[in-house]
Amino acid sequence: MSQRSFILSLEGVHKEFDGFKAINNLTFYLDDGELRVIIGPNGAGKSTMLDIITGRTRPDRGIVEFGQNTDLTQLNEYQINRLGIGRKFQTPSVYVEHSVFENIWLSLEGNRGVWSTLFARIKPSQRDRIHEVLKTVGLATQADRKAGTLSHGQKQWLEIGMLLAQNPRVLLVDEPAAGMTDEETARTGELLLSLAGQHSVVVIEHDMVFVRRLARKVTVLHQGSVLCEGSVDEVQNNERVIEVYLGRRKKGEH
Repeated sequence: MSQRSFILSLEGVHKEFDGFKAINNLTFYLDDGELRVIIGPNGAGKSTMLDIITGRTRPDRGIVEFGQNTDLTQLNEYQINRLGIGRKFQTPSVYVEHSVFENIWLSLEGNRGVWSTLFARIKPSQRDRIHEVLKTVGLATQADRKAGTLSHGQKQWLEIGMLLAQNPRVLLVDEPAAGMTDEETARTGELLLSLAGQHSVVVIEHDMVFVRRLARKVTVLHQGSVLCEGSVDEVQNNERVIEVYLGRRKKGEH
């Protein structure tokens, strides 16, 4: 490994499940403030990779580091989250009976527990932070609505806001465009682009139109390891990628 400093480093990571190599000698580096998109066919190891980073799954061997010297393999999910690594799953998970405003309030950095938060007096600094987050994710005008009444896309944005309220350094976002309208997809792309720089963002996605919209570096996973990395054009024109992933999708679409 070079002397360059990365916010996230995976080196020689392996993980087997009943003899199946879900992750196979995976090496991956993420720069501080970078937006990276990860693509790959089903079973390529994308979700397992995120599980390993967030502590849901322990690798059999390999190095997983946050910053320069924090070994994530020795920490549990809660500890990794507190370090500043937030994950958004494909299906939005919000407090449907609470307002949009309350969802962000419950997620604020340092808050402890749903009930203790709701019965506490909100501080002016917290109110300002909540409105800042809602503005960032495009839900400022929806603050008083129950989260359960939001559209699918709005729930996705709310959950991203709930992660931002925790002030994470790294955001792991799984298929954010799934089930969205074209307009919602475009707005989601703009949101993720706006977060890069202030946060490091990893996006797992299948929608190549959406991937091109983000127009940043793409990593292709195949059989648990990195097949190639590069720009969208470089990836789409790579013969091995066409063979194992993009070409297979095109055949299936006709």
